[in-house]
Amino acid sequence: MAKVFRSGTTNLTLFENLSFQVKKGDLVAIVGDSGSGKSTLLHILGALDRPSDGDVYFAELRLAQLSEAAAAEFRNRELGFVWQFHYLLPEFTAVENIAMPLLVRGLVRREAETQARHWLQEVGLLDRAHHRPGELSGGEQQRVALARALVTRPQVLMADEPTGDLDNRTAETVFNLIAKLHRDYQLTSLIVTHNLAFARRCDRVIRLAGGLVDEVQPQSLTA
Repeated sequence: MAKVFRSGTTNLTLFENLSFQVKKGDLVAIVGDSGSGKSTLLHILGALDRPSDGDVYFAELRLAQLSEAAAAEFRNRELGFVWQFHYLLPEFTAVENIAMPLLVRGLVRREAETQARHWLQEVGLLDRAHHRPGELSGGEQQRVALARALVTRPQVLMADEPTGDLDNRTAETVFNLIAKLHRDYQLTSLIVTHNLAFARRCDRVIRLAGGLVDEVQPQSLTA
């Protein structure tokens, strides 16, 4: 798989000849220097972008062949996303934000909010159900975003620097929560992170460098 961007009159190759597999149940860290293509790779794996060459397979499904509508349905059905910024809707409460993906699916509001409250319980914020994002701390906002990502019961959790905007103590809490929910719900999880201490606690580490990808042992990572 390759990703090439047009820059003026020249091509900028972000990466090429990428090939790796992720097995069901893996907790995978994606690491690399800034600009190495980590986020772009995650977007391609999550059917938010397309490779310039090659393909991505989700079991037998070829993601690059999906129409925009089919890709959106695939993401809503199979994937949960967490970003560095929470992207919660400020005018809605925590429970309403979490219920939103289920409402998009067509679930009735009462059932959607019942399931949302379950996930608020899972992230330890049931008592904050009716608070709006502006009334929550940064760590609480990110925990609500994690609950929103998982409310649809996806097979795969994709996280792009989910602790990047948090202080060390709060980041530790959020990472521990991600790891716990990964185990409890038998997820397959891919986490882009600059935090090598967190990456070392994952099952596998995929490193992007110089346009190439290689897999390294988590314990071998050094600052």
